[in-house]
Amino acid sequence: MKEKIHPKYFETTITCACGNVIHTRSTVKDIRVEICSACHPFFTGKQKLVDTAGRVEKFKQRYTKTAGKTVRKKTKIKKTPSKKKSKKKPA
Repeated sequence: MKEKIHPKYFETTITCACGNVIHTRSTVKDIRVEICSACHPFFTGKQKLVDTAGRVEKFKQRYTKTAGKTVRKKTKIKKTPSKKKSKKKPA
């Protein structure tokens, strides 16, 4: 292996928001994550609502405004420029 081109490799701990701690090795010393395999719905089989940047609240606000009805947005009609007839100059 060539010297001075590889990153340093550390013993690290990965800490989840649920409190789960995983010890491993990485190029980063300490890692904090929001979801790990102990609390992710895919691995646990439990349904858990994960709100990312307030998306659930935004959906609820839109849903309450429309009262559950489907609303279609109006599409804008693009005006095409009319072709002008070119006048020929008499010779």
